[in-house]
Amino acid sequence: MKKITIAIDGHSSCGKSTMAKDLARRIGYIYVDTGAMYRAVTLYALRNDLFANEGEVKLDELQQQMDNIRISFALNEETGKPDTYLNDECVEGEIRGMEVSSVVSVIAAIPFVREALVAQQQQMGKDKGVVMDGRDIGTVVFPDAELKVFVTATAEVRAERRYKELLGKGEEADYDEILKNVQERDYIDSHREVAPLRPADDAILLDNSELTIPEQNEWLYNEYLKKVEE
Repeated sequence: MKKITIAIDGHSSCGKSTMAKDLARRIGYIYVDTGAMYRAVTLYALRNDLFANEGEVKLDELQQQMDNIRISFALNEETGKPDTYLNDECVEGEIRGMEVSSVVSVIAAIPFVREALVAQQQQMGKDKGVVMDGRDIGTVVFPDAELKVFVTATAEVRAERRYKELLGKGEEADYDEILKNVQERDYIDSHREVAPLRPADDAILLDNSELTIPEQNEWLYNEYLKKVEE
């Protein structure tokens, strides 16, 4: 069966990573969470005092330090899922917290950050057989991907999912704060000058507001089968 490139884009907290990981595991493809890469850069910036008091990024300093930021993935044998590493340190848990979530869209809108990470992502997927999710995979990273999917859900549904996810991890969570963050990230992602969030012209749209995780996973698998059987 031929190998293809699968690009999954969409809004924050809409289940992109969940369905992408499931499909990659099911069909034996490499999975790359590009959102985790931007989160890792954000964590680096937070740790290294690269945000000014007003929340603005110290651009010159960050650009000078980009070569110091090494992002990699390694399979967690206990969970069966890839963990994100920043300079050889596993940061999978830390990058999912609200501190990173509240400012990651600011980092992701910086042109030199996107340029550096897009180059890494294209290298990761050059041999096909990859499932990659993010905000601009089908429009910028792999515009020639054989299967492109754009996932969305209502802001309220996505905030509720994020709220339950954080509670399930034993973390404190405020639904109203999360909803505000989701709405702000939607606006920033959709209005940034470089690679704004939008469906590729040939993407298949999926609103999973009313779908269970097994239902969305099966939907994606069936779309994959259609493409490889063409």
